[in-house]
Amino acid sequence: MYWPLMKETITFKDRLKMAKFILTSSKLTNGPKVRQFEEEWSKWVGCDHSLYVSSGSTANFLLIAAVKEMYNLKDGDKVLLPACTWMTNVAPIFQLGLQPIFCDVNLENFSFDPEDFDYVRKKHPDIKLIFLTHLLGFYANRQVVQDAFPNALILDDVCESHGVLETDAPNPSSKVGSLGLGATFSFYFGHHMSTIEGGMVCTNNASLYELMRMKRSHGLAREASPDRFELYKKQYKDLNDKFLFITDGYNFRNHEVCAVLGISQLKRLDQMIAIRRSNYDLFYEYINSRTDKFYLPAYEGNSNFAFPIITKDRDDAIRVKTILDCNEIENRPIVSGNLLRHPFLKDYSIVSPKENMNVDILHQNGVYVGNSHFVTTENMEKLFALLDAHV
Repeated sequence: MYWPLMKETITFKDRLKMAKFILTSSKLTNGPKVRQFEEEWSKWVGCDHSLYVSSGSTANFLLIAAVKEMYNLKDGDKVLLPACTWMTNVAPIFQLGLQPIFCDVNLENFSFDPEDFDYVRKKHPDIKLIFLTHLLGFYANRQVVQDAFPNALILDDVCESHGVLETDAPNPSSKVGSLGLGATFSFYFGHHMSTIEGGMVCTNNASLYELMRMKRSHGLAREASPDRFELYKKQYKDLNDKFLFITDGYNFRNHEVCAVLGISQLKRLDQMIAIRRSNYDLFYEYINSRTDKFYLPAYEGNSNFAFPIITKDRDDAIRVKTILDCNEIENRPIVSGNLLRHPFLKDYSIVSPKENMNVDILHQNGVYVGNSHFVTTENMEKLFALLDAHV
């Protein structure tokens, strides 16, 4: 059977809406449809402000750049990161002059290993910022991290976990992105919904939102909200307000056509997530019956992105990869595996007292199979039969 990571999510109706917009609109750059998408996304997440940008990666960069400026972080200030995450969670730390500190992960939700927190604090008592990755649709237990590092700012990467729930919040039905300082999302083709390329930054902090709004578009004052723009015009009367730069910035904008697609897909997002969760229920039930062979991932609050198949034995991992490939079931490593094994981080090490780290188990023994609203019960049953036959 052929089981891809993801099938085409852009429907014929989506295409009609984009085509009609292109044929009838005189403005295709960042404009009213972008603002409509931002407003509807904020309502869906439950946050006050959202900014639509060109990708999840630029969302990460924009958020970290604005937080560094607003909270007066200095070059060399330390940022705690999991050893298994996406590369563009780490790259902005370097690019913005901050210092990454890497922590081992746990084998349930693949976020930080809390058992290492005491050791991390002893070695690095001056952590200023934590970039928390909610990997593969699993909730990363932010309160545990905040309790361990009460003086650090925490940001959330939700790029592949749209709709994952804050299960340790006072309201456990709150979505990640609704409560924290800032959160990033990706709308890349393979994620829960797609705008072809694109990302979103969410925050409840109005000042941070205004700063990111300007930074998204070159640092221009006119890109701030109208009231804030009027204040800048009065404050800097000697400068032409059409080209008035308040901060450094970038061109991270997205455009109207992709926003039209986002508005269309957002209407189906809850339904798509419900199917993903239903599929994950079956996967979790199966793995729970075979914990002699596989590590059991987390369950509560999930908005599952993919099925992590992590064996307890290296030879079994090789067999799993072979049977998936032979049966045309597309698979990937658990994101980066151990990111510090990759060339661009070869000079860094993980701050952990353990000799055998969990992230290396993910790296050596783990793959994931794509989950989506296209995956059927029949697909799942065939996968389980293959695993039963060979592992």
